Amino acid sequence: MPRLTFRNPHGPGSAALTVDAAAGTSILDAAEGCGARVGHACGGNLACSTCHVYVERGLESLGEISDKENDIMDKAFDVRPESRLGCQAQVSDEDVEVEISDESLKAWLDERPELRKVAR
Repeated sequence: MPRLTFRNPHGPGSAALTVDAAAGTSILDAAEGCGARVGHACGGNLACSTCHVYVERGLESLGEISDKENDIMDKAFDVRPESRLGCQAQVSDEDVEVEISDESLKAWLDERPELRKVAR
């Protein structure tokens, strides 16, 4: 079973979090399951860019970016060659390591205003 590592899962400076992820699991679903702070204002329905992550290792194992994902990625901040939307990128048989973007971390807190003061 592939392992998925989230860098900065609870904000800048937090320790990495590694979990097992069954093939076919999206990065967003894995994040939800382990408590990593990947935002998803649209509920993971490919309508926003708040689940934007940087795939540091295993990018080629995630499959190609669809035209729709590419279109939505145009709305994201600080897009890099290793950028993907967590709701669309599914793990296969290789380990994957992602860094959660600042945009996604902010969106996660915006979705949970009651935790904003606790998170600082």
